[in-house]
Amino acid sequence: MRISGVAPLLVVRDIATSVDFYRRLGFEPLVTWSGYAKLTNGPGVLHLAVPGDPPPDRPSVALIAPGDADAVVAALVMQVVDCRKACAELVDAGVVLLGPPVVPVWGGEVRAFLRDPDGHLIEINEAG
Repeated sequence: MRISGVAPLLVVRDIATSVDFYRRLGFEPLVTWSGYAKLTNGPGVLHLAVPGDPPPDRPSVALIAPGDADAVVAALVMQVVDCRKACAELVDAGVVLLGPPVVPVWGGEVRAFLRDPDGHLIEINEAG
């Protein structure tokens, strides 16, 4: 199998609130309706969906939003050219970072973290 791309799906409680948040991260909606949105940012695609029961094409697989704000079951890593500049732009847009951009002890990158309205962890990452 050859993959042409990976487009994560995040389960969110409110589509409008999440679309507004991800717009501040530079995403633009391609498709939206009451329980779903598809957004893009350059080559990146992000799907958002509200919690729901399993449909016929995926029986026994329900969508649920994160429950524990201190736990992470998945995270988005967004690659940027300049982490410090990207974070300054996000702060100017009203996005709250968990801390300032830092170089981890192993070096080689600069990164910062934030959470979306549902608690999904997002890493802004500048590879060295």
